[in-house]
Amino acid sequence: MLFRKSGHGRNQGSTSAAPQPGKVDRRSFLTKSGVAVGALAVLGELPLGGIRKAEAGPPAPAGAKVTTRKNICTHCSVGCSVIAKVSNGVWIGQEPDYDSPINRGSHCCKGAAVRDDVLSQRRLRYPMRLVDGKWVRLSWEQAVDEIGDKLLEIRARSGADSVYWLGSAKFTNEAAYLNRKLAAFWGTNNSDHQARICHSTTVTGVANTWGYGAMTNSYNDIRNSKTILIMGGNPAEAHPVSLQHILEGKELNRANMIVIDPRMTRTAAHATEYVRVRPGTHIATIYGMLWHIFENGWEDKEFLSQRVYGVDEVRKQVAKWTPAEVERVTGLPEAQVRHVAETFAKQKPATLIWAMGQTQFTTGTANVRASCILLLATGNVGHAGGGANIFRGHTNVQGATDLGLDVTSLPLYYGLTQDAWQHWCRVWEVDYGWMASRFSSKALMEGPGIPSTRWFDATLLPKAQVTQPDSVQAMFIMGHGVNTITRMPEAKRGIEKLELLVVCDPYPTAWSVLSERKDGIYLLPACTSFEMDGSRTASNRSLQWGEKVVEPVFESKNDYDTMYMLARKFGFADQMFKNIKVENGVVSAEDILREINRGGWSTGYCGQSPERLKAHMRNQEKFDLVTMRAPKDDPEVGGDYYGLPWPCWGTPEFKHPGTPILYNTNLSIKEGGGTFRARFGVERVVKRKVRENGQESEREEHDNLLAEGSYSVGSEIKDGYPEFTLAVLKNLGWDKDLTAAEMETINWVNSTNPDAVSWSLDLSGGIQRVAIEHGCSPYGNAKARMIAWNLPDPVPVHREPIYTPRPELVADYPTLPDARQFRVPNIGFTVQKAAVDRGIAKEFPLILSSGRLVEYEGGGEETRSNKWLAELKQEMFVEINPADAGPRGIKDGGWVWVTGAENSSRARMKAVVTERVGKGVTWMPFHFAGWFEGNDLRAKYPPGADPFVLGESVNTIMTYGYDPATGMQETKATLCQIRAA
Repeated sequence: MLFRKSGHGRNQGSTSAAPQPGKVDRRSFLTKSGVAVGALAVLGELPLGGIRKAEAGPPAPAGAKVTTRKNICTHCSVGCSVIAKVSNGVWIGQEPDYDSPINRGSHCCKGAAVRDDVLSQRRLRYPMRLVDGKWVRLSWEQAVDEIGDKLLEIRARSGADSVYWLGSAKFTNEAAYLNRKLAAFWGTNNSDHQARICHSTTVTGVANTWGYGAMTNSYNDIRNSKTILIMGGNPAEAHPVSLQHILEGKELNRANMIVIDPRMTRTAAHATEYVRVRPGTHIATIYGMLWHIFENGWEDKEFLSQRVYGVDEVRKQVAKWTPAEVERVTGLPEAQVRHVAETFAKQKPATLIWAMGQTQFTTGTANVRASCILLLATGNVGHAGGGANIFRGHTNVQGATDLGLDVTSLPLYYGLTQDAWQHWCRVWEVDYGWMASRFSSKALMEGPGIPSTRWFDATLLPKAQVTQPDSVQAMFIMGHGVNTITRMPEAKRGIEKLELLVVCDPYPTAWSVLSERKDGIYLLPACTSFEMDGSRTASNRSLQWGEKVVEPVFESKNDYDTMYMLARKFGFADQMFKNIKVENGVVSAEDILREINRGGWSTGYCGQSPERLKAHMRNQEKFDLVTMRAPKDDPEVGGDYYGLPWPCWGTPEFKHPGTPILYNTNLSIKEGGGTFRARFGVERVVKRKVRENGQESEREEHDNLLAEGSYSVGSEIKDGYPEFTLAVLKNLGWDKDLTAAEMETINWVNSTNPDAVSWSLDLSGGIQRVAIEHGCSPYGNAKARMIAWNLPDPVPVHREPIYTPRPELVADYPTLPDARQFRVPNIGFTVQKAAVDRGIAKEFPLILSSGRLVEYEGGGEETRSNKWLAELKQEMFVEINPADAGPRGIKDGGWVWVTGAENSSRARMKAVVTERVGKGVTWMPFHFAGWFEGNDLRAKYPPGADPFVLGESVNTIMTYGYDPATGMQETKATLCQIRAA
């Protein structure tokens, strides 16, 4: 913000009340009481006035034992370690971890304030139920009993799919896995989390290009780059500690740092070149670069011939994007596009960094695919300093996605096929027939659920338009904010139509106050991940074990124990926890991870045992800053890469070191190397038109999808090869290397046809082990795909946003036709056509985009309830260019109404008049809630649990628009109007 207010945080989102005589100020309070929980009752009376030095509590009393415990920051995905000092069960101090190779003793403001996330008096203290508009206290037993009875009633009447299980990127890996397992045992695939609205398009786009849907390199590896292209990300605010690696790469390695963004961000301020582009023109910009690359022969021809399929089809699409057409669509001049293209193609290694500025579009999957194609064309994948460095959002959004909190898959990307279900039933030791009986039909068991972006449509739409037995009638939400999903007026109506809403969270969140409900909402106090054991996966695929810092405060419970109570109420706890130790209702996090290891062959989550992860946390100082590898002679972590980044192949006893850089053929597989994954077959049958003797005919051709002349160091197969099965081992004569125990397990997995057992289904790990011992990737050695024939646009196509400021371009670049996707209709084409026909762009001429602030995280409920962070950013705002503000009579710091292009939605906030945004573009942060269309909802929160700072949510005015491949919402390019309030 360009302004700061002082005063008391309980005044309508802004702060104006001055400190009063007799009140305790923060410094006196801390000096007198330290951070003892019992003394925090006065916190609600503290002013939030001017910035003061944050002082730690006093030393522990003489003779008191002080212990240190390590955990992981609960905010973004960088994975910073936190050292907590604990005395007599109280968290008395905090330090950043100087030994961590990730954060190296640094924290951003959010990381520096995480202790207050545990100690905040704004937390939920005990279970509550809304009764006639009042919050009534319950016991845990009473709450679970009442909730369970209602859920079972709905299930019996309307089917399991009428209950939606919305999980969290704040979960540990173990909690995410358990939450997906709970939904499976309940009998539904309506199980999702925050990745749907941040990187579901990344996962789909990247996985359908080269095999796995994740960051290929790491934050640390950016230090090796010669060109750093950031397109659709703002690490300085969204991932602040990552910036140390980016800037040291820029300064020490003299790297080019190019930022392409509609907004002059704090990251762009560090760039060697900043490119301002129109929101929603990502593919056009990439194709503009590729036009120059192909025209000048700057592509990596050897890499393309050996490791890439489909470049000719891409050349045809790129040829349409002449410099004149690129400038017409994006506004970028030819010279600038050419210069960026030449730099990226020649100054190598080059890395491409993105976050939600690339993913949150109706073309999100295609945007991601275009970025992958740019990397492939220039040979910038599979080596140090290159790759797709995809910055995930929340602390464990990568791990929660990996572990199956996704409407399209079971844990670890096995999908929803019968083979996938049978695999996990073997791991869980439950009968497949019994599991199938939990679902309303085989089709629903093997079909994607409803994405979190569309849950309220599945509540509000007529039953005939929702492809399941009945509408969604209950939501069970753990760690997810309603204000992060677009079309909030519809969400409000959806909440009001539900029979039951359960919010399990450390804070009450806007779910509890948005609607006009007077009954039927339950709040369950969850503890933070600092109050429980478990692992998290950072954006670079490294796992870290966090140890419990303190016991859960107040009456909060950890996620494992809550889900155990639910499973017990539902009657399947004995089956669900068959191989997971539970003592007096306390669930073992280590046992959950061991179960993940037993089933996680497809993604290489099989080698990271609790013991290995804990050893890494004890020995952080031994890992190299750049390579992230420990010395080979170390007795505990010798040769490991920090966090055993997946894939970490084989059993834990196999001691695979992890894979720091995906698809890197310069290392042997056993040393962390890899190839592109052969997940799309060995060949593709294509019908092509040919002309012979003056006659045109159609001929069927078989295109090779395996690598040609490219293979990993040490590979005994000097060419491409398919994924490994027992049959492949037999053909090579390598099956003799399997042990008797491994063969016994393989025969048990598929007694009728053991030859069909693959590297991802073999619970012994033997097939993986043998393939790696012979220098081969278990998943094969294939070409990356520039053509993804299973996606709506096999080759990416530029399509205008649903609400575009350029309606004249829609005829040339329309969105895809209406279709039914994820059990509900996607009518984006109809909405776009209506907007053009009605001239919406004239009535709402300003582009609206959204993004992050450094001070807050996600929906902001936790960080806006943190006293240290709340005083840093006290009001919701919209950025508007002076050229747009002047004619509207809008002053910097003045109140404005922002009106959305749908439903007459509106929001009241402060204006920041700034040239950070270009003419015709506006921008808002997405961390605020607690106001709705000008109304302050503070009185509706449970007493004492309202966040210090409230404000309007940008998603109140965000509009219709969904990526057809994922259901991703469009939050980076819609339209609005602004007037002075």
